[in-house]
Amino acid sequence: MNEGEKIAEAERLYAMGNQFRQQSDWQHALECYNQAIELNPSSPAVKAKEMLDNILNFYCKQMYNP
Repeated sequence: MNEGEKIAEAERLYAMGNQFRQQSDWQHALECYNQAIELNPSSPAVKAKEMLDNILNFYCKQMYNP
């Protein structure tokens, strides 16, 4: 996968993560954000994941301890 394809895939994953987040599907949102970050470390998914982590750390501690 070339650099342009990685960036495009990261953008797609970021958008999917946003859709999952809007549906309150936190686990899938995090998975998409993590994959997007792996492909493009400067993706906006970094900030989105950070915000979601903060929310989950505050409200959903059991999410991290299944």
